[in-house]
Amino acid sequence: MPEHFRTDFVNFVVADFEGTYHAILGRPSLTKFMAVPHYTYLVLKMPTEKGVLTLRGNVFVAYTCEEESFKVAEATDLSIRMEETNLDAKKTPTDHLEIPVLEAPRKAIKSKDHKEIQLVDGDSSKMALIGANLDPK
Repeated sequence: MPEHFRTDFVNFVVADFEGTYHAILGRPSLTKFMAVPHYTYLVLKMPTEKGVLTLRGNVFVAYTCEEESFKVAEATDLSIRMEETNLDAKKTPTDHLEIPVLEAPRKAIKSKDHKEIQLVDGDSSKMALIGANLDPK
């Protein structure tokens, strides 16, 4: 409908980033067009000579774009944290990067200070050491 068309010039800044919006209109632009945004309903209303012009967004498309935006932001965040981790690893002395050798488990310690307790009846592999001189209270 040609009666709903209007040409007006608006100065704006182009930002090169991935996002869910094709354009972000600031207050000066909204004021110039006397537009009222309803973010919850994805509706932009503005007066015309023939009545109120209503521009509706697609909720499904907006939601899909928002999901993609979150995935991009998460991937970017992980990438930044990975770079920081790699830089920290390069700063770490090499002797701190060695994996310690684990000692073999001790089968039994014979000591007067400890007493062996069988944890499961009939299973001698399930043993625990407790102090032999514990206070019974």
